[in-house]
Amino acid sequence: TSLQSASVLTRVIAGILVSKAIAVFVGPVGLALIGNLRNFVSSFQNIATLGFYNGAVKYISEFKDNVVGLSKTLSTVFYIGFLSTIIVSFFCYFNANLINDIIFPTYNNYAYIIKIFAIVLPFYALNMFSFSIMNGFSKYKILIIINIIGQILSVSIALLLIYQNKIDGALISVVIAEAIIFLITLVGIINRKSLVSLIKVNNVSFGFLKKMSSYSLMALFTAVILPLVALAIRSYIIENVSYKDAGFWEAMTRISKYYLMFVSSLMALYILPRFSEIDDAKEFKKEVFSFYKTVMPILALGLIVIYFLRPFVVSIIFSDEFAPVEDLFLWQLLGDFVKVLSIVIAYQFLAKKMFWHYILTEAFLVVILYTTSVYFIDLFDGVKGAVIAHFVSYVMYYGIILLIF
Repeated sequence: TSLQSASVLTRVIAGILVSKAIAVFVGPVGLALIGNLRNFVSSFQNIATLGFYNGAVKYISEFKDNVVGLSKTLSTVFYIGFLSTIIVSFFCYFNANLINDIIFPTYNNYAYIIKIFAIVLPFYALNMFSFSIMNGFSKYKILIIINIIGQILSVSIALLLIYQNKIDGALISVVIAEAIIFLITLVGIINRKSLVSLIKVNNVSFGFLKKMSSYSLMALFTAVILPLVALAIRSYIIENVSYKDAGFWEAMTRISKYYLMFVSSLMALYILPRFSEIDDAKEFKKEVFSFYKTVMPILALGLIVIYFLRPFVVSIIFSDEFAPVEDLFLWQLLGDFVKVLSIVIAYQFLAKKMFWHYILTEAFLVVILYTTSVYFIDLFDGVKGAVIAHFVSYVMYYGIILLIF
């Protein structure tokens, strides 16, 4: 847990340093472009790896003492994942101009950035495959250390690129950051060379692929759709308000992501494994209320402190040019509080593989998030509408989750 805390802290500091560099050298307009690219990269990375990560970790840990089962798992994940990554890479490379027009509306030609992304994508996929092996074999320590070193390396390269090439450097750093970590992961998996002989084409199992499919679809749905919705909302702000305001919304989203990292890492470390082992409804409710009683008051207090310190938060992470972001805090913080309340219960769907519960509630959230954003942006004639929509969407989503609960 202390190593995990160090990892989260490193990620937060790395994120703040990069945000500061973007604010100083690029400004709000550049931040909006970077936000769109980041969402695109996140979605297509997940499409390329077919959402295999969680399923792979589960089955590798299940079969680590069963050579046949382990060989089927590793072979299927490696070859199917590799094939899908190559298809996505080719698609991105040869459609770079089309993608450029979608994610960088009315702006310079950044098709070459998309081509760089297509070239480094297989390294990202190999990195995730290596991570799933280490996670499956419970090599948590080495995994977290790799993450920490990777973050430090990525942020160093990002800062150098932003300093030298401004917006172009920032965009390049977004597409190469995850692939760089593979260089360090490579060192971590060298001592697992014995597994290479288990990866065989004739051990690819479609029966196993079918077993993995529900994990993959659940992982893919959120990991692909939510970033694309964020991209669509930001593009709507760009078209109907301004690039600058889209940058302010992206700045608020980043601040939100930094403080929620602590909550999400706590959930991944404790809530998900704990919910997986609970079979009794009464026990599950007891666990949820226990989380509400212990963690939520601390979170509420933290959010209140952030609200009152918002001028300092904005000037520390960004710059004085981002002062309008202060007006977005109230609704974003309220929305994030309700979001955590609902996600704690929604984790049950993942832990218990409740496929349709998960897909339908997530689909509801995605639709409501986009429609309310468009409605409130038009109603308030500005970016404030997007954060109000964030709050309203999560209140409605929480209502649905509570009904199921």
